[in-house]
Amino acid sequence: MHEDNRDLAASAPLPVDIDLLVEAGDWPPQSDLLHLVERAVGAVLAELQLRWTGRSELSVVFCDDARIRDLNAEWRGKDRPTNVLSFPAFEAEEGFQPPMLGDIVLAAETVAREAELENKPLDNHISHLLVHGFLHLLGYDHETEEEAEDMEAVERRALARLAIPDPYA
Repeated sequence: MHEDNRDLAASAPLPVDIDLLVEAGDWPPQSDLLHLVERAVGAVLAELQLRWTGRSELSVVFCDDARIRDLNAEWRGKDRPTNVLSFPAFEAEEGFQPPMLGDIVLAAETVAREAELENKPLDNHISHLLVHGFLHLLGYDHETEEEAEDMEAVERRALARLAIPDPYA
């Protein structure tokens, strides 16, 4: 990848309106979180070369482990906290630009613990989870080994655009 592509990906205007809520948990300032969301979304859109003609909305919620545990139990039948959940508003279709992409929810304690255990800067880990969650909203999944490999490859390339090291290395 060329350096100029990385700069372009991070600075291009987004066709996505971001609704950000810091609901609970020990998070960086909201302005910092918004910057991370914008950069992650921009990197994914640039990597996938998605060109939208209108605007879509994305909701991102930063919460605590208790809240994400409730959501995980209710929607996935898993009574435990997780790092990120994605809730697509529409089923992804090639060439379809939905008015609402969906919701990405991150959990403070789990995200911070993982970043510390993996010796990663918190911002890098948050960015990785935002990229991962956004890809779910765009129809990517990791239910099979092939799907996981495809999704992780896009994650690696999008994060490289942000000068974030391979999270799977």
